[in-house]
Amino acid sequence: MPQSNSINRQILLASRPVGAPTPANFQLVETPIPQPGPGQMLLRAKWMSLDPYMRGRMSDAKSYADPVPVGGVMTCGAVCEVMQSNHDGYAPGDLVMSYTAGWQDYSVSDGTMVFKLDKHMAEPSQALGVLGMPGFTGYMGLLDIGQPKSGETVVVAAATGPVGAVVGQVAKLKGCHVVGIAGGAEKCAYAVNELGFDACLDHKQADLAEQLAKACPKGIDVYFENVGGKVFDAVMPLLNAHARIPVCGLIAQYNATELPAGPDRMPQLMRLILSQRIRMQGFIIFDNYGPYYPDFLKEMTPWVAEGKVKVKEDRVTGLENAPQAFIGLLEGKNFGKLVVQIAD
Repeated sequence: MPQSNSINRQILLASRPVGAPTPANFQLVETPIPQPGPGQMLLRAKWMSLDPYMRGRMSDAKSYADPVPVGGVMTCGAVCEVMQSNHDGYAPGDLVMSYTAGWQDYSVSDGTMVFKLDKHMAEPSQALGVLGMPGFTGYMGLLDIGQPKSGETVVVAAATGPVGAVVGQVAKLKGCHVVGIAGGAEKCAYAVNELGFDACLDHKQADLAEQLAKACPKGIDVYFENVGGKVFDAVMPLLNAHARIPVCGLIAQYNATELPAGPDRMPQLMRLILSQRIRMQGFIIFDNYGPYYPDFLKEMTPWVAEGKVKVKEDRVTGLENAPQAFIGLLEGKNFGKLVVQIAD
């Protein structure tokens, strides 16, 4: 069903998933289009972003953000058009990036977590990826926590995803030896041939640890962690003294219902952090770095325009297809930044 001028389609959290989400955890409903009050504006979504963090919002476990309530609209960022405005800073026709829009056609906003975009930008969906939250996450996590120096070795998993691709390309711009880890030969070839990584390894291969050791003969100085699981197991023995580990996600563990099998790795990790004097720091991008978003755009926008940072999107059409696309995202089926086109 295409977007309507009289109906607001919404995708709700129907139930909390146990393990991997299923279509039954989502519900598509139709409601009246909301009306903006004083100081508010009505936004019409054109593109919405699907990101791994949303799996955490489906759970009621304690976290850095409140969970989506059962029966509530799923959360997301979206590129939107201002349709009506009672807000002094916005006018009908403005193109904006809203981080509170949700999985729906229309939303009302008071301007919180809304940023103006160039209404003539050629690819508005890039505001959801390389010029949005994922790109900002990779950029700030790498440069502020990772602090890469020319000649050092940087390793990043999910290397062709929207965060990992930015991490690897920015690290190359800083003169580093960059090794990516991705799922499958096609993604690895893209990381090397298109993104300019020095090497990329398939995490599905049984000898990942041996391949990683060969690709990092001088050890690892920066490991950008957004996956966890067996990838981190392969990384740990190669971490150099004073290595830095920015942690922004653990997608390999989001659907887990119990601790991983095998020995307890915590003593090994704690000893490694101490003996190698490793800096391992988690961060939530807008909590930690929100005021730096304009500075990020000032540097990243020309890099993208000049082709120094390349972009790949995995586009899905139709709000109704968002649940299945999100389920696939958590299984690693996407290739590039996953976005949903809701309207022309």
